[in-house]
Amino acid sequence: MSDQAAVVDRGHRVRVAERCREITEARWFATAVFLLILANAAVLGMETYAGVSAGWHAELQTVEHLFLAAFTTEMVLRAGAHAARPLDFFRDPWNLFDLVVVLAAFVPAARENSTVLRLLRLARVLRAARFLPQLRIVLVAVGRSLPGTVSFLLVGALLLYVYAMVGWVFFAGHDPEHFGSIGRAVLTLFLLMTLDGLGDAVHAGLAISRWSFLYYVTYVLIASFVLVNVLIGVVINSLEEAREIEKAEMEAAAGKTASAGVGADVGDGVGGGVGVGLAVDEAGVRERIAAARRALDDVEAALSSLPPPRAHARVDGPWE
Repeated sequence: MSDQAAVVDRGHRVRVAERCREITEARWFATAVFLLILANAAVLGMETYAGVSAGWHAELQTVEHLFLAAFTTEMVLRAGAHAARPLDFFRDPWNLFDLVVVLAAFVPAARENSTVLRLLRLARVLRAARFLPQLRIVLVAVGRSLPGTVSFLLVGALLLYVYAMVGWVFFAGHDPEHFGSIGRAVLTLFLLMTLDGLGDAVHAGLAISRWSFLYYVTYVLIASFVLVNVLIGVVINSLEEAREIEKAEMEAAAGKTASAGVGADVGDGVGGGVGVGLAVDEAGVRERIAAARRALDDVEAALSSLPPPRAHARVDGPWE
């Protein structure tokens, strides 16, 4: 492909990207896709009723095919919006998620397995987060809080094990229903972490020993107040980080849109022959550069033919 053909192809891809971007960034497009996702969720809910699924099986299959066609068209338009720079499409995690959910429905192994197919159709409902900024921020915050949550779970598991062993040592003989084994003790303390049945547990413990009050009080303070507040702090911190990320992405998207608008103007110039930059005749530019080089060579030759300047001698008087 020649340089001129490459320039023209680039201009065509820029125009295609601009037209697809006008559609995908329109408010009506986002509203229509969001309504399609809600309708898909409603149809999935209807299929859980045996009477509806048996009596309207063919109609539901047709509706599913229409949904798949609509979502496929949406993905084609979103990919077309990145025709000028195709790799930018894959840098967006939401685009990757949508692409996997939509294309997986065309895999023969998935289409033949009804359970997998229903899970894939259910995954489309999660795409609603793309059109709800606040929900998207919450999901990002949950993802960013996972490392801190894992640490919280490890500390909580260690706390449960220690208190369960202590409870088994002191209460197994008197209350085997709740502390007869390490498993029952862990289950009892896990329920107490939510303060469920705390009063009954304290009264039963006091009937065994007055020191049981100290056991339950320290456990509730550490598990239900300290650890839970630590977890809330981790989630809130992740939520703030998610808001900052969302703000940065919106600013970056605004910058890309502005630059894309400039590129589209240049691309339109290529198609119409009146633009600046890409529409310039390449052969004419090369001819002008060659003429400028020849002119510089002539100037250099003329300067070299001039006689050297006369040397002046300094005397007591003025210059002569």
